[in-house]
Amino acid sequence: MSSYKFSRMPINVPKVHTKNRFINTPIPAPGTEESLRLLEQYESRSMQGQIPIIWDKAEDFNIYDKHGNKWIDFTSTIFVSNVGHGNRNICNAVKKVLEKPLIHSYAYVNEERVQYHKKLVEFAGPPFEKAFLLSAGTESTEAALKLMRMNGKKIGKRRLGIICVEGNWHGRTLGAQMMSGNPSQKEWIGYHDPNIHHIPFPYPWALNGKTGAEFLEMGLNNLQKSGVDLENDICGFMLETFQGWGAVFYPKEFVQAIEDICIKNNILLTFDEMQSGFARTGKKFGYEHYEVQADLLCCGKGIASGFPLSAVIGTAEIMDLPEVGNMSSTHSANPFVCAAGMATLQEINRLDLVRETERKGKIFFDMLNELKNKYPDRISWVLGNGLISALLFKLPREQEPDTVFPSLVSEKAMQKGLLVVHTGRESIKLAPPLIISDEALIEGIGVLDESIYEVLNNK
Repeated sequence: MSSYKFSRMPINVPKVHTKNRFINTPIPAPGTEESLRLLEQYESRSMQGQIPIIWDKAEDFNIYDKHGNKWIDFTSTIFVSNVGHGNRNICNAVKKVLEKPLIHSYAYVNEERVQYHKKLVEFAGPPFEKAFLLSAGTESTEAALKLMRMNGKKIGKRRLGIICVEGNWHGRTLGAQMMSGNPSQKEWIGYHDPNIHHIPFPYPWALNGKTGAEFLEMGLNNLQKSGVDLENDICGFMLETFQGWGAVFYPKEFVQAIEDICIKNNILLTFDEMQSGFARTGKKFGYEHYEVQADLLCCGKGIASGFPLSAVIGTAEIMDLPEVGNMSSTHSANPFVCAAGMATLQEINRLDLVRETERKGKIFFDMLNELKNKYPDRISWVLGNGLISALLFKLPREQEPDTVFPSLVSEKAMQKGLLVVHTGRESIKLAPPLIISDEALIEGIGVLDESIYEVLNNK
């Protein structure tokens, strides 16, 4: 991870005034430093380190501070605001519930919960039949871990093993972090579940001429040599639909080979759809790019446009494994988040966002690949699908990753009226709201181009 720290001291930058961007003060705006100092005093530092903009309001694909500065948003607040910031139809749906008033009903039934479950399962489509609602993405991956192991126990597996992929990320709670593939972030646990296994991720630069299926076979062979029997010791396979930091998708044949192995050995195939779900990649769900069938989907982020909602979706047989009350949650399925979830699905359908994201994605990637061709010594990869991409940067005339340059570009873009996802790694992630206009999409990539050029030339 990069140790880069964004400057909090306001500096004079060129003024910007377009239809989609407005920069009229020094950046960061006056007062930012003091507000961030207070936050450091009272908030755990674990939440800090992002681009120093103090948001005042957000509408559609724009972010505003209280000074009226206006940015094109290429973050979607980390893939949450798929249908746009402050979507009026979603706000109105929530407002109707609050005006009843009905804020919370625990496990007692409310009509919003009834209708939303039906809509969500219909949106997911066959073979999915039931859902379980929670509040955060990490809760849904934990729930999926439980369901995979409950199913393994039911069918008589000798061990309740889960296969995951190195580098993937599934959340910050105990089970979710054990399934995640970054060893340094699990040191706090103090031990590792011996029945959670990891195989290498098929990065395009790591394949070395192998097909995705051959790469998987190599990883599984090493696992089997360690004494793991796929048929008797493994009950679940957990995949992040793409690896988040770099928007790295798997080779299709890698995932298809996993599906074959799961079918052959009675293993449940689960996809973590936090970043990829709800039209983000030009499909309803990201796993559809692989032309396989999932057993469980873990959903969050874009599911309810910023309201605290997550879900596990699966067949009735799997979802009904827990006894009554065995997987309840205090805040799950409360009426106002269900109303937000329902309105989000309605907006995805009304605006035809699956098809629109696929169309805009072609514009997006054509322009990003032009950037790669323009800066071949610094941009090593353009990765992603739909309206999620990552630019991976390298040191000049080398293949080693550059973790500082992306931070400099992110800061320069902020000064020009564009917000991107700062990963702290060799990547910049780009994920505008799916409702972004073609004009703003093109303008944002133009700003990114200017930012790269100016950082390269010390301007």
